This record gives sequence, structure tokens and C-alpha cells, in this order.
Amino acid sequence: MTAPLADVMSGVASTDLLHVTEGAVGAAVISAIIGLIVLRLLAQRSVGIQIAMVSLVTVVALLLSIGDIAFLMLSVGDRKVMLELMGIAGLAGLAVALVIGRRLTKASRKLLGAVREVGDSGIYTPPPVQLPAELAGLSKGLAEAHDKLGQARAREQALEASRRELVAWVSHDLRTPLAGLRAMAEALEDQVVTDPREVGHYHSQIRRETDRLSAMIDDLFELSKIHAGTLRLSPRLVALEDLIAEVVASADPVARAKGIRLTGSAVRGMPVLIDTAEMGRAIRNLVTNAIRHTPLDGTIEVLGEIQAGMACVSVGDECGGIPPEDLPRVFDIAFRGESARTPDPTGGAGLGLSIARGIVEAHSGQISVRNTGPGCQFRIKLPLARPAAPAVSRPAPTARKVHAAP
Repeated sequence: MTAPLADVMSGVASTDLLHVTEGAVGAAVISAIIGLIVLRLLAQRSVGIQIAMVSLVTVVALLLSIGDIAFLMLSVGDRKVMLELMGIAGLAGLAVALVIGRRLTKASRKLLGAVREVGDSGIYTPPPVQLPAELAGLSKGLAEAHDKLGQARAREQALEASRRELVAWVSHDLRTPLAGLRAMAEALEDQVVTDPREVGHYHSQIRRETDRLSAMIDDLFELSKIHAGTLRLSPRLVALEDLIAEVVASADPVARAKGIRLTGSAVRGMPVLIDTAEMGRAIRNLVTNAIRHTPLDGTIEVLGEIQAGMACVSVGDECGGIPPEDLPRVFDIAFRGESARTPDPTGGAGLGLSIARGIVEAHSGQISVRNTGPGCQFRIKLPLARPAAPAVSRPAPTARKVHAAP
């Protein structure tokens, strides 16, 4: 059973209590409706004005409700005192709302000014004032976004600069052999050269230059696929030591022709999930680069081992080392470590190391270079397809000549 309304407040008639309730609810509803209408009209105005309007609606609703109660339940003197107190409280609340709104408006204007300065200086500097938690979070987010955009812009500028440099260098590298090919073709066509041995030499030279140009174009096509993100891999589970043996065996005749000793060794049990053709190309590029820069009677050592749970392939040469200032640029497009652009008859366009880096990174691996001993060492790290043996590191056995697996 519900208690009679008269028992709820002692000394108050149920009809009066019902009237007070209806009056308070009606005042609240009317004030809320008017406030919502006003806020809708002020939707595009300052947040400070909207906060002040919310406070004003609250104060008006309370004054109407309490005024109704005071009119029914209090004497004239008490009613006057009550209304005066409520008026003072309402004005205090409204003043606080105005102060808060003003501070919020000022903080938002400071933040807007900092954002606008980015267009002039290109740098976002957080406002030197204490911001509310929400605006402070927004300012922090803007700073982080600005840093990321700056890094992306720097990468894009570096990539664009390398592309321009690549176009300039490759155009030079293509122009020189093409000029030689044209000269030899014209000499043969005009029968300026008629001696059979010299004609044979011209034919051999034309074939070599054609092969070199074909290799350069192939490198450019591979690099374009890497940069465009269209390099398609067909990974399969293979033993990395077998791939190392194949690369070393295929490069050994070239090394012997230059009087260079090529040795290799690899531990057993390095299963990796890779595209054998692409990864073989990356390792072959490192070995070819080492052969190109190692002097006569030098030694190149290719090692395969497990370090810190990853399969590692290292190629060490005796090139004399790389200048420390050039180490960060070794994998840049068309970097050759020298300003002269005279084409090397046995070389390419300087894209091999860039291609190797792109292939390794496409396999979620890492590639690096360091100076060590009489030369430098390039290292590729790849995740193992299966956990390695209990030992954290398994060094390669003593270096020996490696032959392709039958």
C-alpha cells in the first residue's frame, strides 16, 4: 500500500504537495524546452555562451520551483528571504559559469592560434597556457599528428630526391653504353671495320653491353615493384643453408676469374619461409657487390648462422672499409660511394643493395652493414619458420668452400 501524500511531509496537505510537484515539474519542463530552443539557436556561437545559457536555464527552473513552494508554504517575510537567497545563489552560479566559459573560450582561441601558425612556420607549438583536460589531450594529439606528418614528409622528400638522383644517374649510365653500341653498329654497317677478328670483337662487345643494359633494366623494374608495393612473393619453407650454398656455388666462377677466394659455411637447421628466387637475388647482390670491391687475392666469406633466435647470413669482404659518413647511405638508391659516374664494365647502376634491402624488408627481415677487419660485413637477419634449437646462438662452422646441394 502506498502511504498517503499527507504522511510524506508532516503538516503539508496532499493537495498542496501535489500542486507543488506539478508546479516544479512544469517549471522544469518549460525551462528545459526554452533552454533547448535557445541552445539550438546558439549552436554556432561560443561554448562559453552555451555554458552560461545552461546555467541560466538551471537557475530559472530552480527559482520558479522554489518560488512556487515558497508561495504556498512560507509567510511573506520568509518567502522574501528565500527568494533573495535563491537569487544570490543563482547569480553566483551564473557568474561561475561565465568564468568557466570565458576560460574555455580563451583556451580554445589559443589552441586555434597555435594551429593557424602551422601554416606560416610549418611547426606546431602547443599554446603556453594551461588547457583543460580535453583541449590538452587535443593539443597532444595535434602535436603527435604533426610529428608523424613531418616524418612522412621528410621520408617523401628523401624518396623524391633519390628518385630524381636515380633518373639523372641512370640516364647517364644508359647513355654511355648506348653511344658505344651506336658507334660500333655504325662502324659495322659502314664497313669501317672489316677485319674478322675485330668484327668478332665488336660483336662480343655489343653482346656484353646488351647484357649489361638488360640487367640494369631488370634492376630498375625490380626496384619499381618494391617501391610501388607490388612485389609479389611466393614464400615456401626452405633450408636457408641450401640457398646460401647455391648462391656461393654460382658466384664462385666469377670470383675465381678475378683472383678472389670465395668461401662459405652454414649451420644446418635454418628453416625459413621465403621466396627463394627473390631472397637468392638479395644474397647474390651482396656477394656480387663484395666481388666487385674486393681486390686481387682478397677473400670473401659468406656465413650462415643462428643468432638470438634468427637466421643470419653475413657477407664479409676485404674492400678496405666504408667511410663512416657513408655507412647510413649504403642502401640508398644509386649510391656507389664515389662521385664519379664513369660506368664500370662489370657493374650496374648501383641498385643492387637497394634491391636487397627491399627484398629483405618484404620478408620481415633486417639488413645492415658495418666495417670489420680489412673490409666490411653485410648481414641479413630473417625470422625462423620454426623455433631454433635450445641454444640461443649457433655459430657457423669453420669457413670452407660451399658447393650447391645436389
